[in-house]
Amino acid sequence: MAKIDYELLLDNALKNVVREALVHAQINGLGDGMHFYITFRTHDAGVVLPDFLRIRYPDVMTIVLQYSYNNLHVSDKEFGVQLTFDGRPFFIRVPFSALVEFKDPSVDFMLSFHQKPKDTSMPDNDIELPFEGSGDTIPDDGRVVSLDEFRKRKK
Repeated sequence: MAKIDYELLLDNALKNVVREALVHAQINGLGDGMHFYITFRTHDAGVVLPDFLRIRYPDVMTIVLQYSYNNLHVSDKEFGVQLTFDGRPFFIRVPFSALVEFKDPSVDFMLSFHQKPKDTSMPDNDIELPFEGSGDTIPDDGRVVSLDEFRKRKK
């Protein structure tokens, strides 16, 4: 007989708290002063975000839901939201299994998750950004990079 994995059961129950908080925000919005900090692993299976963000945040990323977010959609297994990065809107999707931390500073509430993902397949991508050259290194000078810099020039 298999043992009960109480750590996994607790982790799933706590992620359901996050899901319910996001459902509340989806239906009612976030009131004055209320905001969520959501930290997740960027390379977990099912995470969808633009490649330039995956390059900037190769391991974990924290998003803030406060004033400027749109189209928050919550399902049993994931949430998706449109956020603005570098002045442009992008839709991202995060499975609850990729969560690392959830904070609501307006009520001094925080949850941390330590379960490692069981699926190590490659994540989904919105945009493919091929790098010219060797591909061994990715420039990290902190500037915004135009997609045109990565497109091959037509002659």
